[in-house]
Order: sequence, then C-alpha cells, then structure tokens
Amino acid sequence: MEGFEQLLGVNPWTALFILLNTLTIFFVARKYLFGPVMQIIEQRQKEIDDMYRSAEDSQQQAKLLENAYQQKLSAAGETSERIVKEAVARGQAREEEILRQASREASAMIDKAAADIAMERKKALNDAKDEISGIAMSIAQKVVGRELSDADHARLVDSFIDELGEPS
Repeated sequence: MEGFEQLLGVNPWTALFILLNTLTIFFVARKYLFGPVMQIIEQRQKEIDDMYRSAEDSQQQAKLLENAYQQKLSAAGETSERIVKEAVARGQAREEEILRQASREASAMIDKAAADIAMERKKALNDAKDEISGIAMSIAQKVVGRELSDADHARLVDSFIDELGEPS
C-alpha cells in the first residue's frame, strides 16, 4: 500500500476515515438538519399554496360581487328609466287634466258672459220699452186727447216696437 500511497500521495486509511466522517456528517445532518429544514420548507410551501388559493377565492368572490353590482346597477338604471317614464306620463296626464279643466272653466265663463249679455240685452230692451211706452203714451194722449186704457197702451207700444224692428 505504500506504493499506492506514494503513487497517489493519499493515505488509504486517512481517505477511509474522511469518507466515514463525511458519511457520518451526512447521515447526522440528514436526520437532524435536512428533516427539520425540509419540514419548514414544506410548511412554507403549504402557506404559499394557501395564500394563492385564498387569493384566487378572493378574486372569484370579487368577480361575483362585481357581477352582482353590475346587475344591481343595471336594475337601478331600468328602475330610474321606468320612474322617469311614469313621471312624464303623470305630468302629461296632469297637463291634459289642467287643460280640460281650463277649457271647462273658459266654456263656463263664455256661457255666463253670454247669459249676462242676454240678460243685459233683455233689461235694456225692457228699459227701452218702458221709456218708449211712456213717450208713446204721452204722444198718444196729446194726439187723441184722451187717456188710453192699459190694453190700448200695450197694443200701441207693441206695434211701435214692431215697426222699429227687433235689434239684432
């Protein structure tokens, strides 16, 4: 072996002890160092996987909430459009009712004015008849020289008014 040692420059017993020491360190490190380190690494990997899973769940939940929000927003838009349409329809109906009421009131005012005009006309005609009657009576008394009876008086007034014609 000495020739071998001189040829390589390595003592086989030293090499054997170094190899045994290395294997011993490896097995001891494997048992007491690699095991706990691997366990910590696995635990960290599990935490990271849980974080990813939680992030994906949160992202899916956010998408669901966004979809629900979009649906509610759409429904709110439709509701607001419906409310505006109803308000416009109510406004138009109210406008039509106001116009009908104003038309009825205007018609009533016109009818009342026409009735007032007719009444004033009759009153004016009656006043004119009375005045003409008085004048005609005076003239007739002076012409005839006597007093007329009520029947004669009414007949004279009516004939006088007929000759004048009815005012239009």
